[in-house]
Amino acid sequence: MTGREQIVEFRPIGVIRTPFTEVSGMPIQPAGAEGVKGRIEMLPEFVEGLRDLDGFSHITLLYHLHRAKEARLTVVPFMDTVPRGVFATRAPRRPNAIGLSTVKLVSIEGGVISIENIDVLDGTPLLDIKPYFPEFDERTDVRLGWLEDAKGRARRTRSDDRFDEEE
Repeated sequence: MTGREQIVEFRPIGVIRTPFTEVSGMPIQPAGAEGVKGRIEMLPEFVEGLRDLDGFSHITLLYHLHRAKEARLTVVPFMDTVPRGVFATRAPRRPNAIGLSTVKLVSIEGGVISIENIDVLDGTPLLDIKPYFPEFDERTDVRLGWLEDAKGRARRTRSDDRFDEEE
């Protein structure tokens, strides 16, 4: 890097529609959103890019955390009580407010994608879609760091207002 900041711009390709209008109380990951239905409304100019996607059972969504507050480099994540470096968490208050979720693909009709197991706020701008492919994405030789003690809690943990507070 040259030491100068580079400007990076992203353009939404659609919007994610979900039953969640408030951060507090919603699932923190798709594992805790089992059966929660949502849909993606693609912008018309990107609908052609959905061709062949219907053959996949799951897709990974990359989206803008549009209601995240200013970034913090240290946060207390939802599944812990100890401050952690933001890059060791999936907390929303990040230098680049980008989220990701792997969800079940139910159907595609025109520019509307029906999905399940969605854990994001209604109206979230969608940046990209990638097909889930276990051979690319699944790992067996993993270490879980501080999350080792939190195994099994993602399905029942819900968000609260800890990231809505101003400093």
